[in-house]
Amino acid sequence: MFAKWILCALLVLSGPAVLAGGQGEADLILVGGKVLTLTDPEPRPQPTAVAIGSDRIVFVGQENGALSWRTAGSTVIDLDGAVVIPGFCDGHAHLYGLGKALSEVDLRGTGSAAEVVERAVAFAASLPADAWLQGRGWDQNDWPVQEFPHRNLLDREFADRPVLLRRVDGHAGWANGEALRRAGITADRPDTAGGLIIRDEHGEPTGVLIDNAIELVRNVIPPVTATEISRRVGLATANCLRLGLTGVHEAGVTAARLAVYKEMAAAGELPIRLYGMLEDKPDALAALAAGPFEGSDKMLTVRAVKLYADGALGSRGALLLADYSDDPGNSGLLVTPADHLRDVARRAGRAGFQVCTHAIGDGGNRLVLDLYEQVLGELAGADRRWRIEHAQVLHPADIPRFAGLGVIASMQPVHCTSDMDWAEERLGPERVRGAYAWRLLLDSGARLCFGTDFPVELVDPLHGLFSARTRTHHDGSPAGGWFPEQCLSGREALRLYTAGPAYASFREDELGAVQPGRLADLTVLSGDPVACEPAALLDLRVLLTVVGGKIRYDGRGL
Repeated sequence: MFAKWILCALLVLSGPAVLAGGQGEADLILVGGKVLTLTDPEPRPQPTAVAIGSDRIVFVGQENGALSWRTAGSTVIDLDGAVVIPGFCDGHAHLYGLGKALSEVDLRGTGSAAEVVERAVAFAASLPADAWLQGRGWDQNDWPVQEFPHRNLLDREFADRPVLLRRVDGHAGWANGEALRRAGITADRPDTAGGLIIRDEHGEPTGVLIDNAIELVRNVIPPVTATEISRRVGLATANCLRLGLTGVHEAGVTAARLAVYKEMAAAGELPIRLYGMLEDKPDALAALAAGPFEGSDKMLTVRAVKLYADGALGSRGALLLADYSDDPGNSGLLVTPADHLRDVARRAGRAGFQVCTHAIGDGGNRLVLDLYEQVLGELAGADRRWRIEHAQVLHPADIPRFAGLGVIASMQPVHCTSDMDWAEERLGPERVRGAYAWRLLLDSGARLCFGTDFPVELVDPLHGLFSARTRTHHDGSPAGGWFPEQCLSGREALRLYTAGPAYASFREDELGAVQPGRLADLTVLSGDPVACEPAALLDLRVLLTVVGGKIRYDGRGL
């Protein structure tokens, strides 16, 4: 078997993606389907079968060839025309945040502040009397009156129980009076660096906290146990597998969660591949001293650091080069001092870690590009692949700099379709043309990878493919798409959800394509996500999710 694997690996490096012949052993054989290898070019004739031995792909081609790897112990599945693609990987997400969200009140789709409170009251009935009530998902931009809410609405229902409800993007929080009291937030409390305490006309806190100000409340919430962290991760990974994800880039890993992830990986309890970015806290960054980590089964890799330059566009915290068009005098927030960003980038780079910095506004992106240019020039030599997470609003002069510096734009297509109804109000008619500019970046030669930023957005990668191809809501509005010249083809979008994250995590030789010798991470769909009309993406079903050669989700009977 080892000799056969070596032959497969050689073919990946030197020849066709299809291994002819047989005589090897396969644990899992998929036949009767359509295989999109995402190699360039695609093999001809179109492969219909894949054979997997242990955690690697050993054959891609026609059914007879795949079955020649069959033994008495092989599992053979007839796909009945279903489509095999490289496993979806979310290039920017918050896995633990998803598990936490699944354990809290879901506020997505609420049509008013009153509806948020109604959901919170219903959810609180299931909580112990002394527990904090937490939730996430409200968005004042979806309400009839697009204004931040006031704590009075919460205080009427929750006089004694502390409440913190975070906006959909996580960059604003709505707290009640008890939570503010425990955090020591009064009229006399000054704003924190990189954050705002929204106040009323009398100077009293309204309960809405922006960016770093949220931490004042979060810091007084009792910490969760390792057992609870593990439970939440289990909830999140099950959700991901059901939607076809075989891997996730976790944007911000605390020291406590890193310890749990390592324990889970060692015990074989991580069912998806996790690429971790250490959060910017001293206890997490202590891991830099030991160098990058990768488990023996490659299910857990930690070789990146997550930094924050600015806030979010929806809460007007994204740092802009000029004032917000709908909020004169406000150009956003630099949430982390530039000197600190520079220092951590240097430390991470010297330790062999990738730097991944959140930047949404054109001012935030320019600051990060300038900083990267300086520090990368000092470090030189190695293949760094530093990233900007979101790269949401770019000045035209900065777009070519991504390719020039070798900086990856880690973007989320669903942010575009969530924000497009109000983005021009924030940015104005000219500046908005540099927003969510996937096509301009690709055409400039930049590397991109796609994700969702869940639980900010829904997990489903098929929604991301739809947004990338159409730049419309699911009902097809606006007609023709929002700045449709930025739309991508079906193949381009799919590659950025598969090969894009593989490259962004230094795994392009093992993931992101269906080829012999690569890790057997596959998603099987009910239809072709490249050839189908965009609207049909929303009706595709995930039939199988295979990670490391193991079927981790089977939805064929549903």
